[in-house]
Amino acid sequence: MSSFFRRKAAAVTFAVLALSLAGGGIAVAQPSAKAPQEAVQPAARGTNAQPPVTAESARTAKAALKANSTLVASTTIVVVNANGTKARGTGTVIKYGTGQYEVVFGFTVTTGVYVATVGRADACCIPPAGEISVAPRLSTPNAVFVQTRNSAGTPADLGFHLVVHLS
Repeated sequence: MSSFFRRKAAAVTFAVLALSLAGGGIAVAQPSAKAPQEAVQPAARGTNAQPPVTAESARTAKAALKANSTLVASTTIVVVNANGTKARGTGTVIKYGTGQYEVVFGFTVTTGVYVATVGRADACCIPPAGEISVAPRLSTPNAVFVQTRNSAGTPADLGFHLVVHLS
């Protein structure tokens, strides 16, 4: 009886795979009329490149690494206001331009996990709608680069909460 169910399960799995592939082929079919380019592509979201590391940023990063020891496993948080000032938490914040921030820590974070969300530093109100991206800071092993945008995808100064987990 169990071999009957195994064969039936294999047949169902194969059928689902075949239908998925067939459905994917239909979805790839080209429409007969060409759509306007604006309808096909969303509005440009600007550049995703990080600004070059400044001499001040490099000095801050090196000084922070010298001042602190290596952490084994930890979670670090920082809350940053829209103007680039640190509200609370660990790290030094450098604001490069509209919606571009660097958070420098006193330890290497290249193997960490970065999680960020748009947020306010105070206990009042819901933060403005927007988007946020985080990445390791290029050429700086103890920093994280954060970029914030409004809901339309345009760079905008937004406050945020950043969590860095090292293991």
